[in-house]
Amino acid sequence: MMAASLLHWDKRSTAARLKAELTRTDNSSGLRQLQELLDAVLNPEKTADTEALDWCKCLIAGGEGFEEFCKTVRSYDNATLCGLVWTANFVAYRCRTCGISPCMSLCAECFNNGEHTGHDFNMFRSQAGGACDCGDSNVMRDSGFCQRHRLQTGENVPSIPRDLLLMSEMVLPRFILSTIQYLRDGYIESDTSAERDLQKVLQQLEPQISFLEELTKMGGAMRTVLTKILTNQQTYKELSMGQEENLFSKKNYEKYLAALKNSGLVSVEEKAQAATADVTVGAEGGAGAMVLLGKTNRFQTSTFLEDQDGGQSVGQRKRVKLSSSTKDPFIIESLKHKCFLEELLFWTIKFEFPQKMVTFLLNMLPDQDYKITFTKTFVQHYAFIMKTLMKSHESDTMSNRIVHISVQLFSNEELARHMTEECHLLDIMVMVLHYMMESCLVKSELQDEENNRHVVVNCSEALLKNNTYWPLVSDFINILSHQSVAKKFLEDHSLLMLWMSFVSFFQGMNLNKRELNEHVEFESQTYYAAFAAELEACAQPMWGLLTHCKVKETQEYTKTVVRYCLEALQIWFDAIGFIDEPAQHQVTFHLPLHRYYAMFLSRAVKCQSLDLDSLLPDQEMLMKIMVHPLQIQACLSEIHSNMWVRNGLQIKGQAMTYVQSHFCNSMIDPDIYLLQVCASRLDPDYFISSVFERFKVVDLLTMASQHQNAVLDSEQERPMLEGALTFLVILTSLRIHLGMTDDEILRAEMVSQLCMNDRTHSALLDLIPENPNPKSGIVPGSCSFEDVLSAVADFKAPVFEPGGSMQQGMYTPKAEVWEKEFDPIMVVLRTVYRRDVQSAMDRYSAFLKQFGIQTGNPWPPYKERTPLHPCYKGLIQLLHCKTLHIVIFTLLYKIWMDHQNMSEHVLCMVLYLIELGLDNQVQDNKEDEEHCHDSWFPGTNLLSNLHHVINFVRVRVPETAPEVKREAPPSTSTEASSYGQNLREAQVFSLVAERRRKFQEIINRSNTEAAQVVRPKSSSTRWVSPGTPPQLVTEILEIRESMLSLLVKLHQKMSLKQNSLSTSWLEDMDTSRHTHGDGITAIERILTKAATRSCQIKRSIQDICGKVCPPVPPKKNSPTDKKTMDKEERRQRARERQQKLLAEFASRQKSFMETAMDVESPETEAAMDLGPSEVMESEVLYDCVICGQSGPSTEDRPTGLVVLLQATSVLGHRCKSKQAKNLPTSDEEHIYPADTCGVAHDLRLTLMQQFFKDSSCLQSVSIGWDGGVYVQTCGHTLHIDCHKSYMESLRNDQVLQGFSVDKGEFTCPLCRQFANSVLPCRPGRGSEASGWHAPTNKTTSVLVKEVDDLQEKLGLFPVRFPTESNLSKEMELVIKDIKNTTQKKYMDYGKNPGSPDNDFLFMYSVARTNLELELVHRGGNLCSGGASAAAKRSCLNQLFHVLAMHMRLYSIDSAYNPWTKLTRVAINKEAEPEVPMLFRDVPSLLIIFVLTMPQPLRKEHFTCVVKMLFNLQFIQALAILSTKFSPEERQAWVTSGALKKNAANSERSVEALLSHVIVELSKDKSVYKVNADETTMLSSSVWSPQSIEISLQQFCLPFLRLSCLLQHHLYGDNLTGCLEEEEFSSLAVCLGLLPSTPPPSSAVHSASCLQWPVNAFDLVSQWSDEVTGLTRSPEQSLTLLVQDPQWTPPRLLQLPDNYNIIFQYYHRKACTVCKKVPKDPALCLVCGTFVCLKGVCCKQQGTCECVLHSQHCGAATGIFLLINASVIIIIRGHRFCLWGSVYLDAHGEEDRDLRRGKPLFLCEERYRVLEQQWVSHTFDHINKRWGPHYNGL
Repeated sequence: MMAASLLHWDKRSTAARLKAELTRTDNSSGLRQLQELLDAVLNPEKTADTEALDWCKCLIAGGEGFEEFCKTVRSYDNATLCGLVWTANFVAYRCRTCGISPCMSLCAECFNNGEHTGHDFNMFRSQAGGACDCGDSNVMRDSGFCQRHRLQTGENVPSIPRDLLLMSEMVLPRFILSTIQYLRDGYIESDTSAERDLQKVLQQLEPQISFLEELTKMGGAMRTVLTKILTNQQTYKELSMGQEENLFSKKNYEKYLAALKNSGLVSVEEKAQAATADVTVGAEGGAGAMVLLGKTNRFQTSTFLEDQDGGQSVGQRKRVKLSSSTKDPFIIESLKHKCFLEELLFWTIKFEFPQKMVTFLLNMLPDQDYKITFTKTFVQHYAFIMKTLMKSHESDTMSNRIVHISVQLFSNEELARHMTEECHLLDIMVMVLHYMMESCLVKSELQDEENNRHVVVNCSEALLKNNTYWPLVSDFINILSHQSVAKKFLEDHSLLMLWMSFVSFFQGMNLNKRELNEHVEFESQTYYAAFAAELEACAQPMWGLLTHCKVKETQEYTKTVVRYCLEALQIWFDAIGFIDEPAQHQVTFHLPLHRYYAMFLSRAVKCQSLDLDSLLPDQEMLMKIMVHPLQIQACLSEIHSNMWVRNGLQIKGQAMTYVQSHFCNSMIDPDIYLLQVCASRLDPDYFISSVFERFKVVDLLTMASQHQNAVLDSEQERPMLEGALTFLVILTSLRIHLGMTDDEILRAEMVSQLCMNDRTHSALLDLIPENPNPKSGIVPGSCSFEDVLSAVADFKAPVFEPGGSMQQGMYTPKAEVWEKEFDPIMVVLRTVYRRDVQSAMDRYSAFLKQFGIQTGNPWPPYKERTPLHPCYKGLIQLLHCKTLHIVIFTLLYKIWMDHQNMSEHVLCMVLYLIELGLDNQVQDNKEDEEHCHDSWFPGTNLLSNLHHVINFVRVRVPETAPEVKREAPPSTSTEASSYGQNLREAQVFSLVAERRRKFQEIINRSNTEAAQVVRPKSSSTRWVSPGTPPQLVTEILEIRESMLSLLVKLHQKMSLKQNSLSTSWLEDMDTSRHTHGDGITAIERILTKAATRSCQIKRSIQDICGKVCPPVPPKKNSPTDKKTMDKEERRQRARERQQKLLAEFASRQKSFMETAMDVESPETEAAMDLGPSEVMESEVLYDCVICGQSGPSTEDRPTGLVVLLQATSVLGHRCKSKQAKNLPTSDEEHIYPADTCGVAHDLRLTLMQQFFKDSSCLQSVSIGWDGGVYVQTCGHTLHIDCHKSYMESLRNDQVLQGFSVDKGEFTCPLCRQFANSVLPCRPGRGSEASGWHAPTNKTTSVLVKEVDDLQEKLGLFPVRFPTESNLSKEMELVIKDIKNTTQKKYMDYGKNPGSPDNDFLFMYSVARTNLELELVHRGGNLCSGGASAAAKRSCLNQLFHVLAMHMRLYSIDSAYNPWTKLTRVAINKEAEPEVPMLFRDVPSLLIIFVLTMPQPLRKEHFTCVVKMLFNLQFIQALAILSTKFSPEERQAWVTSGALKKNAANSERSVEALLSHVIVELSKDKSVYKVNADETTMLSSSVWSPQSIEISLQQFCLPFLRLSCLLQHHLYGDNLTGCLEEEEFSSLAVCLGLLPSTPPPSSAVHSASCLQWPVNAFDLVSQWSDEVTGLTRSPEQSLTLLVQDPQWTPPRLLQLPDNYNIIFQYYHRKACTVCKKVPKDPALCLVCGTFVCLKGVCCKQQGTCECVLHSQHCGAATGIFLLINASVIIIIRGHRFCLWGSVYLDAHGEEDRDLRRGKPLFLCEERYRVLEQQWVSHTFDHINKRWGPHYNGL
């Protein structure tokens, strides 16, 4: 009852009262009241609501506000750890210099407040989530702590008052219980429908869990309270079952028990009955010591972990279990939950790790007591976690959440050791992994398919395909990285056995069977899963264990592992029924047992100085062990020889992955090492013959010129033979595990990668194999890496190619590396693509050419090897065995005789083997006593065998072969006897027989029953069915050669000289030039080496050289040889022809480009060459680049220039200040756009329109600063009708182009430059041009009159062409194109849009925009003179013509003509006021005059117009200047000027005119009042005549520049270069304002350029009256007097040097529009606006924000920096492209998407290139990869 009444009370006062009651000594009544209140508030039958939450907050705070309470508690925070928990995608840091554990991570705040300069750190995006380790000395060094966590805060925090958290201790247990009750209630055993319900339950609980999370963030004090509650077993016992009488809570508890049971977790009672006697359940819920594996029953069908539905989905799956039943109770320890924490974790797992719960559990970790209890709980639930994970539909998300937790627990060595000792962590992990894999085992089909008893994982199961096992393996690797834990593992033999049986699940998985007939229908991609599984589940734990076997003291561990490996291998061989031959056409790349064995052997010899023989098994086992790795090597060769092509591309993928840098040192390296070990211990003849048999080239190794191969097609023979020899070379020369030190290995790896290609730093780091276990403590960024890199490579800084492609900083091998260290064998071993070997060789020969060492076609150089470790000396026997020597002899003979399928590569490898043999001599030189079955060679030593001559050889050849003697058997006895003698002497050679014999011996020695196995007979005795190839017959060949003589003969053959080696050549041999060269050099090098090692050989060589004669080819020289020779010659000739053609083509192209670049403005150039007297009748000719014809442009068939029209706002972004604006990187900084050119002009026009007549306003300014149209051309011309048909063909062409033909876009047919319109060229006669230049001697007044008349005519002026010619139509179309280029808002400035005035303004502004832009491209002035690159793109002449044609269609209000006001003193008729002359924009007037006067305009008239306008500009300058004076100064100038007024040249005197202007303007007091500049009031500086002169010149310069540029384009006048100081006078002379011999620049007065048509003072008075007469309008209008035509060139924003500054500020910044933090934030580099890229939140009418902004800010051109990717994208109209990055790391590399997270710095050059492309509008031409953005950016 009481509770009910309490509920209606005010929460805060109730809380305060209860708190008071409870703090009394006798608090029983308070307790009772509180319990009743809580029963009512937290009634589990109600749904979770905020009301209950509010009550709890008030109660906990005990009457004060919750926020204040939080603050108070925080002030008692004694935590020394940061512990900030983050979820996926959070940006964190990792510093390898400060980390102890490789998993260490820091939040941005701790990182930035710590000291990490110069450390090896990177920024990363968290994948699974994590927590900040700052302050945790178990994981990182104290030096890296940030300021906040460096102080041991615990000491100076006051102790917490007892009553502060009293209420929390009372209320929270009940709150947590209610949360758990909701979870119990909401859980339904999962079927598909339940998925959503679980989400719903979680959503309802969201506020409750968030509240708990909030509590954890209050700091250490509150966490201690929570820990007590969560881990207290008493509280849990009292509360969890619920009170007796409460029915609901009873039901609720039963639900929980049911859920426990369904989880396959037996409750304790049943457990007790099931448990066998020897299982003792310890207090901790761990198991006591027990026998893990008794005699295991191998095929016991498992019941554990099998879903009820059993799912026999895979036909042949038989599930297997490898453990005895005793283990069950142990691994699934009954989960009798004893505290809230345990049950909370249980539900967290049941609900598949909801993010909020995970965060709450992790937030508590800084509390040490909690951490230990929680870790124990986690370990107890481990098996259950695995089970849930396997069933989960969202296994990816769940995996991330599991690892998020486990990595925090297991990275701590102390804790991991504790768990291993107390909770059997290792046993649990291995068991759980074992069980997990058992769920997807299938029967292996390797070797003996029917009787195979081995089981392997099935790679196509979801478990492997989706990497579901990843979290468990990751945890296992993590705990093995701790030495104490790894030692426990290595000491526990039963665990090791279990682990080996786990590894054997992967042995032989993903078996490939070669398809011989059909191409496989479905290419399975399971091999990804297989390689990932072997790497993660087998190799990485192996590397983890190897890290701890580095010193002598750990010998025992290694021995144990090796022993168990061998046992497991033996079991495997038995299971697959293996005897001695591998099954045909099968290969598996997965032999983890072999690789474990190999790696531990290697480690034992290298680091622990163990004796190799003590670890090796008997010969028979070695023979078995070598078979499968050798099979892989042979199959690699088969795959590259296209023998597996019917298996699809995936088999190539496997071959590549096997050698790829992340896998090679866990796969191919151990395999090769294992083969090297076998080779060093087995009989060399046996080994060599095995190799050739495996590679299927035995039949090829015959002296006969023809043979039959039972297993290979003839085109596969050569690559297979090359493969076999290359493999032997690698096997005998690779020293990675045979004696190289780690630094030498690193160096060799690096050299081989750099030789293939120049590499970036990050690519090198990625390509150089490191121990793939990221936690093994071997860091790729370790110092030795940088040292080695600087020793072997030079850094090439990033450069810019003219094409604009961005280069990265690259490392390239030093010259001495090419010379001494280039090792082609290592390159072959490490190349994923065969083309890389070629690339390395090409680079090598380029180096030799460059240094003049050797031209021609070099062979791979031979490299001296590091000495072998004594254990492996046996490997050298391979090079000194008869079998190999016979093979070498045979091959040398075949190459000399030009048999088919021999190649240079074969010879190269044969010579390499000989040379290796010479360099590695066998120590004991006693002859083998063993009587060989043949007498090819007397002994095994290569040196003695080299000069042994072989006379006769018996061969088996097809009957059709040329060797078969056709005559009848010899009849006479003498012949017969000699023939018989040969027979006895002749050598027979059969590899197969030899190998079988050896194997038999060994088998007999080991007395196995294997000897009884029946083997197929040798292939030669097969029964031959009719129609087969011809019979084999035995023939005897006479050879009479030794290896030496063959070498000498090959030398002759290659050098194409009869006696290339004279008898004395050995004496005068220069050995130094031997290292690099081709085959000839190689043979010489070998002969020299042999001669120096034995005198006998030296003599033999001299003999041979003396009596050598040309080779005798076989009797029938087969036509094929001739063909091949011819073929070579023909190829050579073809090559030469091609070179010639190419050269010719290049020179043509060059001359064409030179002419093409001059097509710019043909008629201007024609005009320039003409003197006034010549009359030129010829017309200007144009070449059409489509039809190739040349001709004039006519009205019927006009020619046009290929142009690109684009809207531009570059001019509008110009500012006054020289400095570029800075990008804001803090909340205090801002960018104000008010000072830009575009804004200033807009304001001016708007202001004018308020006071003056609209039509006159629209002629007084220019628009097009923002959204103007820029026209540029590539200079090529085409007929307009040709262009139309070209566009048609593009439209029908379905190829995906980067442009839209429907929008009129195309690429120039000749230079492929992007374009979108054609600008018609006007038909021009030279005769008209001649009149333009006639020098004038008319007076000013005459010219003024003539111009006046021309303007008068304008009204009556007929349009020059008949209204509808093709030309005029085209001109109209271009005008339409120009208007469509920009947006409507940039064209309509008038009060009535679409009026002719408005159109008129737009048209002349197009001309203005193009002139202004050309000025910008020339650097903002005309000092450089001449034609610039920008002028090449300009087509102003044609553009002016088209605009003039169009503007003549408008009749401009002719009652009003500015010309009259410029040249006469007239009386103004007041209607609506016109814009006063002093307010007008002078350059605009110039363009209007030029465009509206009849074309072509005579130059004298043009000059006259310029002179009149200069007068106006000059007076404007004076007026504006006068506003800058202080009133006193004005007065002074008036007085001084009045004296000058009456002087002779007063009209050209600055002082006189200035004083006149001041007097006139002062008539209206407000003029100077309104325009008073604040600065002038303060400035104390006085204006001197010099400073006045300078500012007048500066003010008039922009007008002079534009006029000059216009004159250059209209009349072709040259622009002369000059110094900046002289620019004014130089331009004035050019325009005819000054006489052509200018006075020295210091003496030039701007006033001397004035030429007045009427009295100057009257005219000035008239202009001033227009201003002072504006009495009716408000004073504001007078501010229009001040204008400043000078702007600095456009710049992009200035970016900070370090990218991190931008990133930290913007990646968390909220968008101004939608107030959310964007997923992909971007920045406009033009104006600094922050936008959401692709954000749906800021879309307007289906257009995303970046596109919108690009239209608004750059008239459809936008440059955006993507914050999260550090790259720049360009938006141009409807297309976009990725431009690259302007931020590079210390190695000159981009880091797109910030994947590496290394510090990035601004690359000034790149940024300049970007700015340059923006200003010059060349994005379209330079960037090639454009795509449509569909408004989605």
